[in-house]
Amino acid sequence: MVSQPKVKEDLKTKYAEVYAYTNQVLNLIDKEEITKEEAAWITRQTVDNFRDHVNPGFLNYRKSVTKDGQFAAVEWRDAGPNSFMDVNGKEYIDCLGGFGIYNVGHRHPKVIQAVTSQMNRQPLHSQDLLDPLRAMLAKILADITPGDLKYSYFANSGTETVEAAMKLAKMHTGRTTFIATTRAFHGKSLGALSATAKGVFRKPFLPMIPGFRHVPFGDIDMMRKTMESCAMVGEDVAAIILEPIQGEGGVNLPPEGYLKQVRDLCNQFGALLIFDEVQTGMGRTGKMFCAEHYDVVPDILCLAKAFGGGVIPAGAVVATEEVFKSFFPNPFIQTTTFGGNPLACAAAIATFNVLIEENLPARATELGDYMMKGLREAAAAYTDKVMEVRGKGLLIGVEFHNDEIGYEVSKGLFDHGVLVAGTLINAKTIRIEPPLTISYQEADQVISAFRKVLGQVKI
Repeated sequence: MVSQPKVKEDLKTKYAEVYAYTNQVLNLIDKEEITKEEAAWITRQTVDNFRDHVNPGFLNYRKSVTKDGQFAAVEWRDAGPNSFMDVNGKEYIDCLGGFGIYNVGHRHPKVIQAVTSQMNRQPLHSQDLLDPLRAMLAKILADITPGDLKYSYFANSGTETVEAAMKLAKMHTGRTTFIATTRAFHGKSLGALSATAKGVFRKPFLPMIPGFRHVPFGDIDMMRKTMESCAMVGEDVAAIILEPIQGEGGVNLPPEGYLKQVRDLCNQFGALLIFDEVQTGMGRTGKMFCAEHYDVVPDILCLAKAFGGGVIPAGAVVATEEVFKSFFPNPFIQTTTFGGNPLACAAAIATFNVLIEENLPARATELGDYMMKGLREAAAAYTDKVMEVRGKGLLIGVEFHNDEIGYEVSKGLFDHGVLVAGTLINAKTIRIEPPLTISYQEADQVISAFRKVLGQVKI
């Protein structure tokens, strides 16, 4: 048996070590510039601690890490609105955008100012008094979202918004069946994962939440037959959940008229339509919300990613009054400690202000058309490698003939200072999803690097 004084001494030593380590890290955070020696220490600490304390699988997956881990590109600071810098001072044009969070660019001054001012006033709320920014942001959403969407619930992430949307649909309809689509991605918590269609994420956690059906994205006949079959066996559908354009699934655009036909099916069968615009919203596709391209209004809209301006995690579920009133009798039926906190609300309010002031949805269309034209022209000479360049606005997918080509192109672009990534941990289709503030000069650099890398990749 270990003596009590020995336990206390060990604890004292442990606290002293942690205190010294936290001081070392905090001192680095405070520095405007770091030395080469400090950069090397940060790199070693990052690789070692990912291996020993986070997940060694990330070291195998990241293209920024060499085979034996001797070198890794470790992210350290933003380097302007559309790029970032690693600890060794190399700059990268950000064409991944944190999987779509930087629509207004990195560290937009207006978003930073709003969050800083709110931080100086009150970072979090009491949870009991009425918090004003949540009310004001809800009004903004009611005013700016399509149709008669009116009431909002705030969360911290896209996954949480999907969970809340599905609970709302169950309460409103009294039904438990949902239809999602193949290649869909709606999150990885157990409810959202039940709607997600990627088998590699689902299999370890089966069985999923009961009541979910999956049909091919874009196949309206299969959607209709599934709705009919569910009604015939007494398992009427509560809601259809869709991404208007599938992001993680490979930047898959809907066939002409598909979303309107889905809307009609929902009306016919008394089901709700949930649009997951976590990635497509906030101006990404050339409209403030992707649904506007197709003139379709959902009953429930999910937002996150860029909703927090690339500064604070934030998400929202916006619904019609008819649907949302299911939450009226007991407002505590769906709550979260940090969702709708003052910092997140300040960031989101500033983000809408910037999107409108700088006309960024229109800019997404303009730069998206420009980049897709350049990427297609570059790919035209390499049809043995590239199958298709597709997208809408600045949500662009480049599909290759196989995963290996896509990964080599992605890695080659990284070596040329351009960050892209595959979709759903597969590089057969890579996404190009820069901030909506990307310049023509930076777009030209991306296109030029893409052309060079295609010429270098062997198949």
